[in-house]
Amino acid sequence: MSEPDQVPVPVPEASPVLNATERFVASAQGSALAYGSLLLMALLPIFFGALRSVSCSKSKNASDMPETITSRDAARFPIIASCTLFGLYLFFKVFSQEYINMLLSVYFFGLGVLALSHTMSPLMSRIFPESFSNKQYQLLFTQGSEESKEEIVNYEFDTKNLVCLVISAVVGVWYVLKKHWIANNLFGLAFALNGVELLHLNNVSTGCILLGGLFVYDVFWVFGTNVMVTVAKSFEAPIKLVFPQDLLERGLDASNFAMLGLGDIVIPGIFIALLLRFDVSLKKNSRTYFYSSFLAYIFGLGLTIFVMHTFKHAQPALLYLVPACVGFPVVVALFKGELTEMFRYEETPPEDTEVKEDSETEKKDQ
Repeated sequence: MSEPDQVPVPVPEASPVLNATERFVASAQGSALAYGSLLLMALLPIFFGALRSVSCSKSKNASDMPETITSRDAARFPIIASCTLFGLYLFFKVFSQEYINMLLSVYFFGLGVLALSHTMSPLMSRIFPESFSNKQYQLLFTQGSEESKEEIVNYEFDTKNLVCLVISAVVGVWYVLKKHWIANNLFGLAFALNGVELLHLNNVSTGCILLGGLFVYDVFWVFGTNVMVTVAKSFEAPIKLVFPQDLLERGLDASNFAMLGLGDIVIPGIFIALLLRFDVSLKKNSRTYFYSSFLAYIFGLGLTIFVMHTFKHAQPALLYLVPACVGFPVVVALFKGELTEMFRYEETPPEDTEVKEDSETEKKDQ
């Protein structure tokens, strides 16, 4: 779905699960630290990704253009995700897990470096002083002769972007060589934030279709089979956030992890980001729907952790997150009498907006 000049945003097909390693009996303090850290790490990309999605929706820069998810995309996504998940399951059963993860490491190294670099870019712009000599560069790759020349890649960047790329590459090498959980989380947070920022739902109905379909998908593959848990444990790639439950005992060398998949962050996150953009469109200087859905996410993820810890079994987080993230804003809209307005809200892709503005300008000139 991504354009060639966009930052890649992998949305994991294996919608992840919260899961604690069964053989290790974590202390109460270790469990609280692990689950609390996962909750905090999940909230950061949703909050900042949603804020960045507002400016992203108005951007005319090709590299920052959002990818709009339509109702047709939303309806097909659970089917495609199921096929991919089962395909990965068969791959891990038939082929050597070591070689598969080696190929995945190389693939996610490239994606991770680009995603982390894009995430760091706004921060670097604030860190560097105004006196810093920030030179501009352009990477242009074309096809054909001068008369029929076609642009394939046209990427503009500057010195600050290069610094971000170098730092990201260092993290990438660390991840490939050591597979350290901190490097994994840096890439995972970057993927999640980019996903929330760059993947846009065109309206609330599309969001309900997507979340509803993945609700069924998550429940079936976790409770109905062992496919989801098997793939989540075997898949050595930064498509999940992890935090050790034995950190207090073993420090940074800890190896017994609780995990939260990126799908359980990005999927509700893009819906929450849509509600923030709806808040902005109302022009009331209020963020009621954003904060209500954000609090709903905290409630849903907290409930997931509680149930998982109580029953000692992997839980499909979307089972709790989807009703909370959709239900809370709908109730708020009912109380405020804005339910119809919320479901009528439609986002227009930046390209269409620009075309519309041009046509209106032409009419005025005529």
